[in-house]
Amino acid sequence: MDWREWFGFSRPRDAPERELPKIEDNVRDSGGIFVFGQTLSGERVDEKSAMQIATVYACVRLLAETVASLPLHLYKFTEKGDGKEKATEHPLYKILYRQANPEMTSFSFREAMMTHLLLWGNAYAQIVRDGKNGILGLYPLLPENVEIDRAENGELFYTYHAYTDEVPGEHDKDIIFQRDEILHIPGLGFNGLVGFSPIAMMKNALGTTLAVEKYGSSFFKNGAQPAGVLEHPGVLKDPQKIRDNWMNAYGGAGNAHKVAVLEEGMAYKPISLPPEDSQFLSTREFGVEEICRIFRVPPHMVQDLKRATFNNIEHQSIDFVMHTIMPWLVRIEQAIIKDVLIEEEQDTYFPKFNVDGLMRGDYKSRMDGYAVGFSNGFLSPNDIRRLENMDLIPAEEGGDDYYLNGSYTKLKNAGSAYGANAVAEQEKTASEDPEEPETDTPEEDLPGEEEEEQRESKNAAQRHAQRKAQRRGGNRK
Repeated sequence: MDWREWFGFSRPRDAPERELPKIEDNVRDSGGIFVFGQTLSGERVDEKSAMQIATVYACVRLLAETVASLPLHLYKFTEKGDGKEKATEHPLYKILYRQANPEMTSFSFREAMMTHLLLWGNAYAQIVRDGKNGILGLYPLLPENVEIDRAENGELFYTYHAYTDEVPGEHDKDIIFQRDEILHIPGLGFNGLVGFSPIAMMKNALGTTLAVEKYGSSFFKNGAQPAGVLEHPGVLKDPQKIRDNWMNAYGGAGNAHKVAVLEEGMAYKPISLPPEDSQFLSTREFGVEEICRIFRVPPHMVQDLKRATFNNIEHQSIDFVMHTIMPWLVRIEQAIIKDVLIEEEQDTYFPKFNVDGLMRGDYKSRMDGYAVGFSNGFLSPNDIRRLENMDLIPAEEGGDDYYLNGSYTKLKNAGSAYGANAVAEQEKTASEDPEEPETDTPEEDLPGEEEEEQRESKNAAQRHAQRKAQRRGGNRK
């Protein structure tokens, strides 16, 4: 190295003092920030141990089964572009609605994908296509075996470690998938490409819950008695034998409340606080609320009914659909459009979940809503019967007709009713007053129909005003 380089004369002033490290766009780093493992409570948390917590299992099952049970249809825009219809002729319609692959129903497939999203923060599925780029099936992949990297050309690719026999003939192999071969639904993340695991991010909160459950199990294992000390006035030759005999006689929930018999001046002294003093039950209840907060699930939906009332459960359920289920549905729908539909189809076809069943209120509220829709002309009898899953009324009997309350009038026709009444009054007056001669007008001189109606309405109004003035004058006399 030249002496000028030592003093920095050979480089520009705006250059860094040392060479910058090479930046590699490794997408995996985004998902590896929050990892499973040891927690502050000392308990190890991963997706399997978290599922052993009753509230976590209940929340995951609730969300997965709710999303899987919703009807998922593939639609296409009509030719005019202002409507939609079911694309039953597209092969993806059957895959989304009925059967994802020959071994799995649509419900099972979506349930597994949603479980992966809730535990790992990502859901992957292999897309199997034919020679014409038509889709044949979707197969879920375990997220813990998938790694994402970016190739030199900038394209993403997926490496799947097939450590099991789930892929026939590919045991203990690394399978490389290109981006168009994978349906990837990412959860919440920093870069939008890889999601973070909710379990890994909340491992300390879940670890506390595991520690509380472990404490409770140990409490009942020890005969539902707090730990204590066995004191002996002399020197014991084999204290382990004494301890084992004590546990065999009084340990476990089955031996609880037995009367202990102590010999040779031995005494038992408890040294720990009872569960009530350590707020054991309150801690367990807080754990339920904390887990519900993680998954954004109303506590009453996992059988925690302390704060639930008949007045707020319905609104909490609707709020659950709007703020918990809907974001997951939109995430899944847009991932299907991006990864499963080819580029030529993305402007024509789109998947859509039907959440009408979840948004339905009680029977009276639904009937009131149907009555408003029917009387205002935007619901036909068959529209209502479809929503209630009832048999349709034949079209010739008026099942598809739309009705409107007769008292409603367009703004431009606001005076038509008065004109019609005036014409009727004129006809009645003419029949009762023979003094007004009727003149015959040649047929060719008859005015147009609209002009005739306007003239008659005007004349009738004038005569009505004259008679009214005459009556007022007669009354004054």
